[in-house]
Amino acid sequence: MDEIRRPTSVDETTVTLPADHPGFSDAAYRRRRDAIAAAAGAYRSGDTIPEVHYTPDEDALWKLVSTELAEKHRQYACAEYLQGAQRLDLERGRVPQLREVSDRIDALTGFRNEPVAGLVSTRRFYGSLDDRRFLATQYIRHHSVPFYTPEPDVVHELIGHCNTLASPVFADLYERAGNASRRARTDEALEFFSRVWWFTLEFGVVQEDGALRTYGAGLLSSYGELDVFRDAEIRGFDLRAMGTLDYDITTYQPVLFAAPSFAYAVDALTTFFDCYNDDAYRCWVMTA
Repeated sequence: MDEIRRPTSVDETTVTLPADHPGFSDAAYRRRRDAIAAAAGAYRSGDTIPEVHYTPDEDALWKLVSTELAEKHRQYACAEYLQGAQRLDLERGRVPQLREVSDRIDALTGFRNEPVAGLVSTRRFYGSLDDRRFLATQYIRHHSVPFYTPEPDVVHELIGHCNTLASPVFADLYERAGNASRRARTDEALEFFSRVWWFTLEFGVVQEDGALRTYGAGLLSSYGELDVFRDAEIRGFDLRAMGTLDYDITTYQPVLFAAPSFAYAVDALTTFFDCYNDDAYRCWVMTA
């Protein structure tokens, strides 16, 4: 099973972009992606994370997107995420090095980053969370569409996930999720788990301070979707429905699941992850 978060295919040195990718016809961008992928492909767990020498244009792109997202987070992000972002304190003027961010979140919550070129298997991506390792890309989106990316880039990884991982509450949830994924032996059980992850830790929303806010990394790193996620069909928090609902990664999500509070979401997900295995999957499906 291919990892649903990462639709762009890649071998150890060469990235294959689909024809509708913003950088498809940009030879310089493709060479840049290949070089970053090659460095990540040569990485082995425990090595020093390779440094990417970002260009002035890439730093400017990061500054633009990170500044605009920070403004939106004050209005739309849940309190626990904002506290994590404050702890991590990502630099705005340049693209932070993955090694620097990894050292910081390791000191805060015991999680570390490891670079990947792009596409990784579902089992590898989720399973690494059980070891408190987050597999992250280092390339940045194409400059022609600064507020959009068709696949997770360094903006998504650092602003969406690493800010989250600076929170002990979220870090524990990620580790529990990784452990649950390793107990899902069949592809069907892993798929159910993966959909729950998608509708919670990627696109989860909560009622907080009288407003709908988000704790999902996918929403928190999406400049455009943060403006419109409240227009989606908002359903009640229902893990069974999440685990059986199809979704399209290429569009804004038309259906979101809202928890009545962040504490409720944490308690429900903790229980789900701690008990999840193939038998639990069959119970969830049989009682649907």
